[in-house]
Order: sequence, then C-alpha cells, then structure tokens
Amino acid sequence: MELSEFCTDLMVLDHPASFSEGQILLMDKPLEWTSFDVVKKIRSRLQHGLKLKKLKVGHAGTLDPLASGLLIVCTGKATKKIDQLMGHEKGYEARIKFGATTPSFDLETEPDTEFPSDHITREAVEAAIQNFLGEQDQVPPQFSALKINGKRAYQMARKGESFEIKSRKVVIHEFNLLSFENLEATVYIRCSKGTYIRSIARDLGITLQSGAHLTGLRRTSIGKVKVEDAMNIEAFDEAFDKLLERWNNEELIGVNIRQEG
Repeated sequence: MELSEFCTDLMVLDHPASFSEGQILLMDKPLEWTSFDVVKKIRSRLQHGLKLKKLKVGHAGTLDPLASGLLIVCTGKATKKIDQLMGHEKGYEARIKFGATTPSFDLETEPDTEFPSDHITREAVEAAIQNFLGEQDQVPPQFSALKINGKRAYQMARKGESFEIKSRKVVIHEFNLLSFENLEATVYIRCSKGTYIRSIARDLGITLQSGAHLTGLRRTSIGKVKVEDAMNIEAFDEAFDKLLERWNNEELIGVNIRQEG
C-alpha cells in the first residue's frame, strides 16, 4: 500500500467521473465526528456538487467519535477495495489515565470506580507494557460497534442490557511509552486490525493492579500511510470548491459521469 495509490490532492483530478471511477481519499477525522459523519459529508458534497443521484462512499476502518486521525474514505469503484484496506496494521498515539475506570473504557462515560494509583511510576508502566507485545487475547469494550445477535453492542450497553463479548486474537507489534506525568501515560501503539486501544488501556490498568481508561486517541498511520498525508474537512471543502469551479468553467459537470449505485 503506497502513497501513490491514494488521492492526496483533489486538484490533480481531471474529470468529475474520477470519483465514480474510484478514488481513495486520506482524511483526518475531527474529534467528536463519527466515521460515518465523514462519509456522509463527502458523499453529500460529491453528489450535490457533481449532480449525481447516487455515489458509493465508504470508509476502511471505524474511528470512535472521541478519536481523531487517519481515516481512509473510498468512492465509487474503489469501495471494492475497502476489505483489503482494512487489513493493514494501524498506528495510534493514545493517552491513558490511571486510578479510575469508566464503563466505556474512555471519556464517553463517567468514571464508575476508583483504584489505588500512588504505586504507579514511569518505570512500572514501562515494565508493564512489555507484557502486551505479540499476540494477545483481547476482549473488546461493551461500548463498541460489534454486533451481538444482530444488535450493536454499544446500543445494548447504553440500555443497561447484560451480554458477553468473546475475546479475539490481536497482535501488538510495537508499544512505547512517550511520556508519563500526573498518572497519565502517552503511548504509541502499532497493532493489527481489530485491536481496541480502549481495551489495552483497561488491561494495562489491571496489569498495574489499578484501573485505567483512555483520555485521548489519535490514529497516526494505516500501513505505510501517515496522517500527515491526510486532508482535514476544511481542506477537502476548499479543494473541492476549487475543483467544482474549474469543472464548471470547463462545462464538465453532469457530462458523461457514470453513476455508481
């Protein structure tokens, strides 16, 4: 997966049909947006701007609303590559707070239990994270998009329903402590598809005989692609406005665009 396979500059596109034929966009998802919010935004802009009734748009790997960073968005025929793109390893920078847990393992829910934490030092955290390298059996959070008997787990969790999520195999390729201050660790994690960083935060707290939850998360890479190569929403809007202006001047909008249903 090389950077040349992705569209990092909309201005290089020469025809409105490019989006139906298939583009793979690198987006920097804003905090508090869902991944589907980004998809809806891009689909709406493309359909209205290009005067299309239908256009397939999808993303290649969900980011939680409280996470920011790299999100791959595919349009048109490129949506067929989503499964392949989802298989690549991911890189994250995360902040983990020790001394309390939350039901969602992050800041979506309020802390529910406090734990002793005075014994946790930088050296203790550095030693503990070594236990996470390699293949792991990980239990995903109940506040997740996984389906349990046809229902989203987070919907059941928010209703207080009781259910079990089975563990699954994940691989942690790299786990580094970047900083530790006021019982909050900033870490870098490179891991396999399907790994929940929130679960790593929970499990790290348990390993240190305390509790922990995620206080910040940013996806920095997918395979060889970095978030520095991605567009934020404002940059996408600005570039697409310029593209529309050029294509309208060239009288290309609505001409010979194959619509993807």
